Amino acid sequence: MNKKHIYFTSEAVSEGHPDKVADQISDAVLDAYLAKDPESKVACETLVTTGQVVIAGEVRSSASVDVPEVARKTIKRIGYDKPEYMFDGTCCGIINLLHEQSADINRGVVRADEEKQGAGDQGMMFGYATNETENYMPLPLYLANLILLELKAVRKEGKQMKYLRPDAKSQVTVEYDENGKPVHIDTIVVSTQHDEFYKSEGAESQEEVDEMMHNQIEYDVEYIVLQRVKEAIADDALVALFDENTKLLVNPTGKFVIGGPHGDTGLTGRKIIVDTYGGKGAHGGGAFSGKDPSKVDRSAAYMARYIAKNMVAAGVADQMLIQLSYAIGVAEPTSVNVETYGTNHTPFTDAELASMVATVFDLRPYAIIRNLDLKHVKYEPTAAYGHFGREAKKDEFTWERLDAVDTIKQALNLK
Repeated sequence: MNKKHIYFTSEAVSEGHPDKVADQISDAVLDAYLAKDPESKVACETLVTTGQVVIAGEVRSSASVDVPEVARKTIKRIGYDKPEYMFDGTCCGIINLLHEQSADINRGVVRADEEKQGAGDQGMMFGYATNETENYMPLPLYLANLILLELKAVRKEGKQMKYLRPDAKSQVTVEYDENGKPVHIDTIVVSTQHDEFYKSEGAESQEEVDEMMHNQIEYDVEYIVLQRVKEAIADDALVALFDENTKLLVNPTGKFVIGGPHGDTGLTGRKIIVDTYGGKGAHGGGAFSGKDPSKVDRSAAYMARYIAKNMVAAGVADQMLIQLSYAIGVAEPTSVNVETYGTNHTPFTDAELASMVATVFDLRPYAIIRNLDLKHVKYEPTAAYGHFGREAKKDEFTWERLDAVDTIKQALNLK
């Protein structure tokens, strides 16, 4: 390693990872309630393990939802649809323990004047953006997620690597120079669940078969998955960061057959760094999945990302971290903070930028929900492969829009 350079690593997990299975079930339940009653208040937690799903939490809604059916549909969509996985959407047990939301929480959120809606909880939320990638995400996490997205595509196409199972993880280490610019992809780790391969004629032992299989998976990851990753990257300069010195580790234990909820218990909200910026910036500690937008853990984090992304896109700084904080039942944030890590391109201090943010953007929960249309977006797609850096659509990832750039430039008198 170059002692003057910085090495930063981020990991990602696939939709078949047990924690992500739990997240997707929680968000699928949330979507089902919001589709029937946009005013629903939902806090849904899920646990998944061998052959079992436990769903618990609080709901206040006029809607009626077949929660077990929603869970089964989600599990089968992910790819857990075979008994040999020991977790099958068709026949796994499902225990539904959802109950009514606390009236003490509801009184601070629901008001006669909806514009005075208070925050659903106290806490601090962060949003981050950097211009080192086209989607304003940190490069290590961008690549880690892209690897798993291509691995998923290969699995679901069913034409190559037919042995793939849903569970997978990736990890990418990027080398940065003294100026914080990425110069090299140092290490890539890919662990992917696969079918069992049994001793065949001509093989001396099961260990020999396992080694042959490991070699095949390693080859396929390098020459199928990573090739697709490079083709998916529009920036030739980023592609050039992959070279003969990039280290690739595939299934380092040698075998990964037992996985998903059978291999590890999964819980909603246990992948908050994977969900956000891969360790860059900061995190307030609140999870997202299963929570309706009245919970500022989710909505304010989305708003903070929206502001940071638009600020960086406007040329205010090369990277930016926005912190918002709230008190339960109170509409206005208790603080707004901006950090530009010495990359500020304006004549304003970070403190002055924070004051501008508080003035230009309406940060009350009601306004955040209205401006990002958070009662009508689909949340299940956020529950795997990251909540940020995704393509903004009318009903998905609305916080990824770049429609505040001109407003920011006007407020700061930038050209």
